[in-house]
Amino acid sequence: MSKQGKVGSRLNYGKKSKYPSSGLGVQRGPLKEMTQSQKCMFSCAAIALIVAVCVAPLTAEITISGFHHQKHKDLKMDEALLTVSNELDIGLVVSWKSERCYQCLYQQLGAVPGAPSPGQLGSVDFVVSTQHEITLQLNSTVNLQLCMVPFHFGEHGNYSLWVKNLNDSSVVNCSVVTDTEPTNSYIPILVAFLIFGGLFLVSAIGRIILRLDVVKSILFRLGGSMETERLINSELGFPGRTVPPLTDNILPPPPRPSKRLRSLDTFRGISLIIMVFVNYGGGRYWFFRHESWNGLTVADLVFPWFVFIMGTSVALSINSLLCVGSSRGSLLRKVVWRSLQLFIIGVIIINPSYCQGALSWDNLRIPGVLQRLAWSYLVVACLDLMVAKGHLDFLTTLPATWWSPFLDILMYWPVWLCMVFLEIIWLYLTFQLHVPGCPTGYLGPGGIGDMGLYANCTGGAAGYIDRWLLGENHIYQNPSSRVSEQNNINIPAVFPWFHYEC
Repeated sequence: MSKQGKVGSRLNYGKKSKYPSSGLGVQRGPLKEMTQSQKCMFSCAAIALIVAVCVAPLTAEITISGFHHQKHKDLKMDEALLTVSNELDIGLVVSWKSERCYQCLYQQLGAVPGAPSPGQLGSVDFVVSTQHEITLQLNSTVNLQLCMVPFHFGEHGNYSLWVKNLNDSSVVNCSVVTDTEPTNSYIPILVAFLIFGGLFLVSAIGRIILRLDVVKSILFRLGGSMETERLINSELGFPGRTVPPLTDNILPPPPRPSKRLRSLDTFRGISLIIMVFVNYGGGRYWFFRHESWNGLTVADLVFPWFVFIMGTSVALSINSLLCVGSSRGSLLRKVVWRSLQLFIIGVIIINPSYCQGALSWDNLRIPGVLQRLAWSYLVVACLDLMVAKGHLDFLTTLPATWWSPFLDILMYWPVWLCMVFLEIIWLYLTFQLHVPGCPTGYLGPGGIGDMGLYANCTGGAAGYIDRWLLGENHIYQNPSSRVSEQNNINIPAVFPWFHYEC
């Protein structure tokens, strides 16, 4: 049954303990088995997540094939079909604006002719985006606004927008009708997370069961019989077993305790998983894509997370190397060489630009993600080398005083001073540098943003400095804001973690 919405209403359809010790050493068996089971469950969860996300496009296509409406076949992901039916005797101009585009101008969707005669309709089909709610604006051909309809279209749905006069011929009614229900594109990822949550719940319940005394005793008896048999065989030997000659070093060396920061390693692993997932499409979900300008998604957090991880790792690594006797000069050479390698690898990865044709020195792109990481690593590591302490054992003997919470600042005051100085320079350039044709301190997207008043001011002072320093042809040519904000200017330094897409 069709569903009809009121004029201007916001309708939403679519994207909706230890074991007892013994001389036999039995207690290690259950713990080892539990670790292997956990690894198996987490591996299955990761595979299920990847499979479910990869199946998302197939699910949409299978659902589409079940519909009898022929217009569905031409729709892609995050698209819906809108038919505008005009009963008025005048032509219409249909424009649209996404709710995610802050203070943006309306973009023309197309024109709809007027009814040729009473009882007939002027009808045109349009493909609209379903990622976010959009507002449709209908004007007459003489630029007279007739109505505005906010609506959130569902993926692969068919909708009709009826424009007609009510009893009073001066009042225009605009209403949206759902002709074909949209598909729910969130089902695959929901199923994946439910599987992952179920496996985690099973793992937690399994750990609780293994801690029960009854289960411990059963495992102890089973493991004890197997361990006894193993010890008998090891002492008496199997038939035909040859005994190797004894050596002086019969005891294995004691294992070295790990000094790695597990929380940092875990954070790094999570960041890598999200990075790979985002770089390979993220199932085409909007929250796994970079925001064009305003807003924040999961994809926008990966680059700052890596910068934080890199800074923390630099401090830990340099301090540990100084403790084992490495000189600051040798560490500085390693830092410079590693930064140079990272920069060169970054340039090689982002070039050639297949979107612009063959590679040449005239359009060689210089800035990129790895290049910014290389420069950040060089600056932070050099600052840390200046003030890093080889031995911090004296900190444990210091008495607690009122200035103890500020000990980190007092010990590393040169680094703090340099960072404050750099921050002041950045703030001054961002909010005080005069950019020709732009207001001072402008941080907007330009283009159709800010009501189109500053179309060529994308990135403000940061974009201006990069274009002046590197040149227009050596910076990022396809920023995400070019699609949604309709700007024609490159922004290499504002959001460097944008995807590079053709």
